[in-house]
Amino acid sequence: MLKQLKDFFSNPTQAEVIKHKSTHTTTDVGDFYNQYTDKFLQVYGQVIQAFRTHDVTKLLDYQIEAMQLKAGMKVLDAGCGVCGPAIYFAQRTGVEIHAITISDEQYKQSVENVKKAGLENKVFVYHGDYHQPESEIKKTDFDVVYFLESFGHSPYHHKAIDAAWRMLKQGGLLYIKDLFRREPLLPEHAEKIEREIKKINEAYRYNIADMYDVMKHLRTKGWIISKIKTIDLPLADFENLTISNEFQELTGIAKIESWDDYVFPIDFFELHCVKPLFSLENGLDKYFLQNLMYIQVYGKKEKEL
Repeated sequence: MLKQLKDFFSNPTQAEVIKHKSTHTTTDVGDFYNQYTDKFLQVYGQVIQAFRTHDVTKLLDYQIEAMQLKAGMKVLDAGCGVCGPAIYFAQRTGVEIHAITISDEQYKQSVENVKKAGLENKVFVYHGDYHQPESEIKKTDFDVVYFLESFGHSPYHHKAIDAAWRMLKQGGLLYIKDLFRREPLLPEHAEKIEREIKKINEAYRYNIADMYDVMKHLRTKGWIISKIKTIDLPLADFENLTISNEFQELTGIAKIESWDDYVFPIDFFELHCVKPLFSLENGLDKYFLQNLMYIQVYGKKEKEL
């Protein structure tokens, strides 16, 4: 029995089902956006991100710089919404973007938006699940895979991270900008945070990630974690919570009746993670800089690591 339990919990897919059992599926996420996309567009415009600047182009320009997007790059937008960011990035930098959404409605509007922008040869839209992008997107070896407040919709964060690994070339960047569970600053805040997280998850078909769990999986998988940080823009540039209030008033979703004793349950972070330049099938016993030294200084092949 002990061996069975050990084997069970050594399987990350099964263990994750227990630790992060979600109340929704990817189909539920698609249905949610089929129903509410028009309401999101009414409040947020073409860029459906809650943590945003008054002038949303400042946020998008920041993300271009954060991901170091340049002409000639091939980029995967995992959870693309209606392709507002993808279109902007392609227009500003000349990158080729492959954008995937689980929502029928968002897929339809994305195709129309890309056509209207005249970017059919730069932005390619797919209707499918970003946990299994290969079922729709035949290309791999992407330079960048990004999640812009779409990672949290994943019922299983580990699977989303592993999908990004499969799609990236060696040396490619995984960029995640999303909500993460906040640590209570006072013991009495813990229950309120849990209550609000449950409310958000149920209302928005979300699965707010635990930073420690995500970090453990990233490190176990072999990612090089280069940055974990807040978004470095002037505080005055940020939109306050009024825009979220507008959406809640419009839809009645997760409406906050009073801010007086409200404990904010999440933090926004951006994660920069690099897939190593060498195959992890070789050199597993060495640190990544040690492997690079062997390759770049001593001229060794990967199989010699």
